[in-house]
Order: sequence, then structure tokens, then C-alpha cells
Amino acid sequence: MIKAVLFDLDGTLADTARDLGAALNRLLAEEGLPPQPYAAVRPIASHGARGLVSLGFGIDREHPRFEEYRLRFLDHYEHSFADETVLFDGVNGLIQGLMDKGLLWGIITNKPMRFTDRLVPSLPFISCPAVTVSGDTVGVPKPDPRPMRFAAERIGIAPEHCLYVGDAERDIAAGRSVGMKTVLANWGYIADSDRPAEWGADIAIDHPLQLLDHV
Repeated sequence: MIKAVLFDLDGTLADTARDLGAALNRLLAEEGLPPQPYAAVRPIASHGARGLVSLGFGIDREHPRFEEYRLRFLDHYEHSFADETVLFDGVNGLIQGLMDKGLLWGIITNKPMRFTDRLVPSLPFISCPAVTVSGDTVGVPKPDPRPMRFAAERIGIAPEHCLYVGDAERDIAAGRSVGMKTVLANWGYIADSDRPAEWGADIAIDHPLQLLDHV
């Protein structure tokens, strides 16, 4: 029996890609490089700073300036993390539906706490999440199972009674690793090269409100 629904943030509850792309493009401009269009940024947005730096500069983590670029990207993002970020259509309707069913809801994201703790309260959720776990809350991000266990412990509900919704392979892997039922958010930041059918989600949905048919 499902008693709580936990969500990824970027690409699942909130469309953050435009603000992430704007931060990347300011960094690229400083380095005299051309901007990345939204169409290129969107499918990479779930991969966070590392994925976006790789996209913009065409380098991997072994590059000697990779960490410098990553930190500068985060500094740029800190000044514009909520300029154009919005909730996906249907998110508040879903939350209301979960509340009507007596279910708790919460967030488990890989976004650093320095952003999550300010972004989540700035978004127009109709209620506050029962728990919010950031990428550095327990020292390791998803797909490590520890953020998932921590969230379940904080709300006092066993993982097997939680459902986890996300748009990335790491989300599905993290949920499955602790026995949560998993849901793939097809409206999220999924690249053409991804193979979501192979990720092992229990359910795949195309719109947030469709989740109400499964809880």
C-alpha cells in the first residue's frame, strides 16, 4: 500500500532548464564561446552542473579546468536559479489529489542544498513537502540508496510503502535499490539517446495527473 509519493525536482516537478541554460551561457560568454540553445540544454538538464559543463565546453571530468568551470557555473546559477523556473503543468493538481487521498509527498533531488533550500520555497506549490532531501544532505547523491532511505526515515514510512517519481535513470535505480515502486516521468529531461524502456520503472506516465490512477 502506497503511503507517500516522493519526487525528483528538476525535470519532474519543476522545469528548471531555462535557468540552468542561462547560467551555462553566461559562463560560456565569459570564455568567448557560443551559447547553447534551449533544445540542447533541456535533455541534459537532469545531469546538473557536470552534464552542462560537459555540453558547453565539450570536455569530460578529467579536463584540468573542469572543476573550475563547474564551480563558476554554480556561482552563475546562484544568481538566477528562479528567474524562469516554473512547475510543470498538472503538478499542483497532482499534489492536491495526493493530499485528498491522505498521502504524503516529498522531494529527493541531486540539486545541492544551497539551491534546493531556496528554490523549493519560491515555487508555488499548494502545500509544503513532508521532506526535502538534496544531493548533499547525506553526503552522497542518487543513485546511491542513502538519500532514499533518509527520506523514508524522516517521514516515518518504510520504503516499500513509498513511490518515487523521476525522469532519469539514476532516479529509477535509486528507488528500486531500496524497494520503492518507481514511476518514470516522460515529460522530463529525457534525451533522444536515452533508453528509458530499459531503466526498469514500474510505471511510465506522460502527465503528472496520470499518477493519481496508480496510488
